[in-house]
Amino acid sequence: MIGHRSLDRNDISLSVRASTDHRYPAEGVRRPLPTGSPEEKLRTLKRRIVACRRCPRLRTYCTRVAREKKPRFRSWTYWGKPVPGFGDPEAELLVVGLAPAAHGSNRTGRMFTGDRSGNLLVATLHRHGFASIDTSEEIGDGLQLRRAYLTAAVRCAPPQNKPTRNEIANCSEYLAREVEILDKARVVLTLGRIAFESYLNAIAQLDPNLELKEIRFKHGTLHNIGDVRHPFLLASYHPSPQNTQTGRLTPEMWDGIFDSVARLIGKNR
Repeated sequence: MIGHRSLDRNDISLSVRASTDHRYPAEGVRRPLPTGSPEEKLRTLKRRIVACRRCPRLRTYCTRVAREKKPRFRSWTYWGKPVPGFGDPEAELLVVGLAPAAHGSNRTGRMFTGDRSGNLLVATLHRHGFASIDTSEEIGDGLQLRRAYLTAAVRCAPPQNKPTRNEIANCSEYLAREVEILDKARVVLTLGRIAFESYLNAIAQLDPNLELKEIRFKHGTLHNIGDVRHPFLLASYHPSPQNTQTGRLTPEMWDGIFDSVARLIGKNR
């Protein structure tokens, strides 16, 4: 059920409290972006993300996965680098996931592309008019997003889908930059607790005066943060096979999330 909640003060988000790992400072993100259109700023940010080397464990893992490959992807040349966001620079819907999948986006080089989670998400975006096709298989497949942008809390595939606290913090300024650039977003859909907390951390960087300590993750909860400058924040479980195949995230629950997105944005605007 979508609604507002009165939340327990003890449920302070991990990411809001996380500090940046100063061993691998985010120098590339701290440099000012050039003036220009959102598209030009995102292009610059994407180059910086792809060149990022702040998390040695993740870089080593992604490179090894790209070299060894899965047998069924043996003919692929894996991307094997940090994965930038993807979508419409004028997006009204910002979707934040956890991280690239080792044999999904780490293989294809595009966010939410090449795995079952991405296909489910894009099929749903297509039904609601945000995507040109209903699958997300590889760069060059014809997928275009309209009024939507896809990104993640962490830009490199983590072993066992478990980034460390410092790795999440190292990526946090990239998400903050995207939020800053995508200022037409009216709804932010976070997929999973880490994505939810990472978004809170991002907006805390941009607006330190926001009261965020009492906000916690719960599937289906809608938060109206701050004032009209900030989009609605909608929390969902991640559409991973682990969640969809166990009944933690049912088709009805997932459809309900996007019914709320459509209501908040306006399906045919």
